[in-house]
Amino acid sequence: MGMTLSEKILSDHAGREVRPGEIAVVSVDLVYAQDGTAPLAIRKFQEMGFEKLRNPKRTIFFLDHAAPSPRFELSNDHAFIRGFAKRTESRVSDVGEGISHQVVAESEVAPGEVVIGADSHTCTGGALGAFATGVGSTDAAVAMALGKIWLRVPETIQVVVEGRLPVGVFGKDIILHLIGKIGAAGATYKALEFIGDTIERLDMAGRLTIANMAVEAGSKVGLFPSDEMTRTWLTRMGRPDEFKKLFPDPDASYEKTVRIDAQGLKPTIACPHEVDHTKTIDEIGEVRVDQVYLGTSCNGRLEDLQIAAHILRGKRVHPGTRLIVTPGSRRVYLEALKEGIVETLLECGALILPAGCGACVGLHEGVLGDREVCLATQPRNFKGRMGSPHSYIYLGSPAVAAASAIEGRIADPRKYL
Repeated sequence: MGMTLSEKILSDHAGREVRPGEIAVVSVDLVYAQDGTAPLAIRKFQEMGFEKLRNPKRTIFFLDHAAPSPRFELSNDHAFIRGFAKRTESRVSDVGEGISHQVVAESEVAPGEVVIGADSHTCTGGALGAFATGVGSTDAAVAMALGKIWLRVPETIQVVVEGRLPVGVFGKDIILHLIGKIGAAGATYKALEFIGDTIERLDMAGRLTIANMAVEAGSKVGLFPSDEMTRTWLTRMGRPDEFKKLFPDPDASYEKTVRIDAQGLKPTIACPHEVDHTKTIDEIGEVRVDQVYLGTSCNGRLEDLQIAAHILRGKRVHPGTRLIVTPGSRRVYLEALKEGIVETLLECGALILPAGCGACVGLHEGVLGDREVCLATQPRNFKGRMGSPHSYIYLGSPAVAAASAIEGRIADPRKYL
């Protein structure tokens, strides 16, 4: 019997053939943690009596959530992380370098790898054909020390997306549609595997967005084949030698198959306070927005900023709305500067912040007040996530974000494209 992508990768790293439902001990290629989870992982590492890292060069700590730090307690956490990294010769991606999931997609993750991160959106790496998954800080500490982790091999749900995407519809709309269709628990501890002619044509920015939000349907990992689009991305990132083809076997067995007709999709919005509470732009009605937030690990790539700049060029942000932009990485920020995107966004009235997570987790740089409404491109809209528990978060694509910034309400981007 053939194998799915997750079964192939886990079998390779377990040194034996594994099947869904089995517990497998697998070798780990890359371990990372961010400034919210790294202090706990480091303390667990020390409590368990470990002193050395299995692979210091592929153990990375990201200072991205509180970047730059808004409180002295978080500054102390940063100092603690830097000190540990110096002692163990591991790596720190410091303030301003960018969001962990974006930076590792640019510089670290390769097809066929097992990637463990102390952050639920580690699954972003599945866009590159890696088994990338988030774990708790204790499991991350063990992976740091031993270079191994135990996993239950997940069953796989095949997601087939076929047809041409309509104007104004992007990868964000595909994943929001899927989550609305199967529910926030519809793929709990499953692997989501994306195929179809739509997926073959989808650029890496779209794939990264979909893989990032796979966990919002409860899945363990969201996997894409490693194909020519993967090769193009790795070449652009200066890593062409890390490419290898990786596809599921034609006779692989899936728990079920979900089919999506891309041509029938519309710009899709997740409404408060659950990601699976979705409506199309035609159903959303009149929703005034106080803030539009463009960026995060989900939609902070150059392509996302290009889409927004295309819509916003020559226009102004609505006077009752603030537009906050956080590039996903320093690389993205520099590319956007060189292309004139940053100038376009500033001219329209946007505020550009350092590369990082910013307001997405409600720490700083865009925290919402009581009864404020935000349209964000981030992956989650849970109650109170961005500040006040009496605020409201809607999720949409960068195109929806740009149109909404212009109109001061959740707006249809198709009229601008």
